Amino acid sequence: MKKTLSIILLLFLINTVTMQAENPLFKPFETEHGTAPFNELADSMWMPAIDRGLELAQQEINAITRQRSRPDFDNTIVALDRAGEDLNRVLNIFYPLLSANASDAMMEMAVEVSQKLSDYSTSITLNEALWQRVKQVYDDRKLFNLTPEQEMLLQKTYDSFALSGANLQGEDREKYRKLSAELSALTTAFGQNVLKELNTYEVYLTADDLAGLPESSIAAAAEAAEAKGRKGEYLFTLDQPTYMAFMKYSARPDLREKMYKLYSSRNTKGQYSNIENMKRISEIRLEIARLLGSNTYADHSLQRTMAETPANVYKLLDQLREAYRPALDAELTELTEFASKLEGHPVKLQPWDYSYYSNKLKAEKYSFDEEALRPYFELDKVVDGVFGLATKLYGVTFVENPKIQVYHPDVKAYDVVAADGKYIGVLYTDFFPRATKRPGAWMTGFKDQYVDENGNDSRPHVSIVMNFTKPSAGKPSLLTPYEVETFLHEFGHSLHGLLTKAHYASLSGTAVYRDFVELPSQFNENYLTQKEFLDGFARHYQTGEPIPAELVERLVKSSQYGAAYSCMRQLNFGYLDMAWHTITEPVKDADAFERKALETVLIFDAPEGTMISPQFSHIFSGGYAAGYYSYKWAEVLDADAFAFFAEKGIFNKEAADAFRTNILEKGGTVNPAELYRRFRGKDATIDALLVRDGIKPDPKIATPAKN
Repeated sequence: MKKTLSIILLLFLINTVTMQAENPLFKPFETEHGTAPFNELADSMWMPAIDRGLELAQQEINAITRQRSRPDFDNTIVALDRAGEDLNRVLNIFYPLLSANASDAMMEMAVEVSQKLSDYSTSITLNEALWQRVKQVYDDRKLFNLTPEQEMLLQKTYDSFALSGANLQGEDREKYRKLSAELSALTTAFGQNVLKELNTYEVYLTADDLAGLPESSIAAAAEAAEAKGRKGEYLFTLDQPTYMAFMKYSARPDLREKMYKLYSSRNTKGQYSNIENMKRISEIRLEIARLLGSNTYADHSLQRTMAETPANVYKLLDQLREAYRPALDAELTELTEFASKLEGHPVKLQPWDYSYYSNKLKAEKYSFDEEALRPYFELDKVVDGVFGLATKLYGVTFVENPKIQVYHPDVKAYDVVAADGKYIGVLYTDFFPRATKRPGAWMTGFKDQYVDENGNDSRPHVSIVMNFTKPSAGKPSLLTPYEVETFLHEFGHSLHGLLTKAHYASLSGTAVYRDFVELPSQFNENYLTQKEFLDGFARHYQTGEPIPAELVERLVKSSQYGAAYSCMRQLNFGYLDMAWHTITEPVKDADAFERKALETVLIFDAPEGTMISPQFSHIFSGGYAAGYYSYKWAEVLDADAFAFFAEKGIFNKEAADAFRTNILEKGGTVNPAELYRRFRGKDATIDALLVRDGIKPDPKIATPAKN
């Protein structure tokens, strides 16, 4: 028996050593720039690597708490910031892949991973010995002669404990632990339900159903149907590019209605319903907030934001609602009259009609058609143009590096290089939809920037992910202006992540207040309507001719069209988010709750069975709980910031240097309100946004005197 046990033990040890040797996630990557070895990864490697990372991280936490030396900034705060390096190396690959190229096995294990991470996170925040060391450093902070960045790291560390239950005692601690674990599991399940149900929708149409649709949509639908073995039919899904094009161009109101109701009723019933998930998520967040001394989750969550309080959020939302409502009413009146004239009978606009008729009205008013612009926005040329923007503003160039492994054939990897030739980081681009990718667009990171203990600047690896129209037979990927704008947006995030110069990973790149993080991305969007920018790359993919000046002028003039509708739509999301997170008691009827929350910003009556909340991943699984307002908050900032560039020149070096130095490089090392004042010399107001959207006249343009 002893011999048998010895053999079993020996085999176990050999297997363990072999597994460690074969699992590249167990050690720093020996690849180009230390990038992720995607070609070597297998689903079976994730859980062993995550379990090992958790174990090592816990050992590092124990080493901090068991030391006898007096707590100071280095042995406690810096040590804590660096703890979990092995774990983070694994998770910084696992979670981006979970969104961009998830296997069924990864989605299944994600629930278990989230529970383990929740337990680990809670064990840290409720670690009394660790909390006491952090608290002592915080109480003694005046003794350490800290730099402003060190002060910010200390404050962030202290707040992360205090706002996560470190002061809880006895039964409250255990309750917090259980609630956190349940919340983690529910938010993961919510996001997976959205992705899984989205992939179930397939609408097959015949040639008789295609009236109004552009050739690009028809060709893509034909290819999609043929790939499914149904040649001669046309397959439309609810993927964003497909859905948006269908709603904008289909001349069939019955089919627009069908697609709209399918899209807007997702996750409301059946196997992938999120109704109970979101009700329980909001209830748990309320319980956690109450445990931590706040009246609502929004009160709790907003403490480390520029807004600071729910009252300040509502102040902004209300200001914008009042400013844009008259313009929205005028827009809808004009659109209703136009639709009625076009159809030859009175038309009552429905939510599935807006994109269709507004696109036609825009074309009539400005001779503007997004499809007419597609030929000038070939993806490869757009890449050159968007990358070139960073070159003009910041001297940064992008060189494709085939030595860097990628996680899918569609993905490309680039070395990011400064004007002096110095390596800045790595950028991955991932443009096209697939069943393993969630909808939407986002920027993420496979590795954060930080300065290691030897003083070496460890540079970041950043990824931008989108769902653009794929190339079809004989035709490259041609983007709409909206897709170009999306690219500019995510690229702005990537520059924030790439150009950062921080000492600590938890303060680098986009690790900033949530209502500040969208400033660099939304700032970039302004360039879409700048002729000087477009002239640099927008050329017809067949003839090579530059985009005509008249098309650029139409794009510029049409950019303000529908601004009130667009703003009110965003306010819908903002008010709905705040409603879910300012509850003081659990929600019983989710549908009635949502309708009540949207009363003051209602555009169209929601058809029965349709809702926003069950697919609202941003707030129920994406980290924007009580934070969706931040898009509008940042829009106020970006309009004000670009007004500064417009005054000096859109490629002005002085303005670009100020934006890079004060915004892009600082990460979360300084309070963002202070950073913005350093850049702009003043606080932002909504005035520049109102001017840009045409809601109020530009004061720099003289108004003709009235007779």
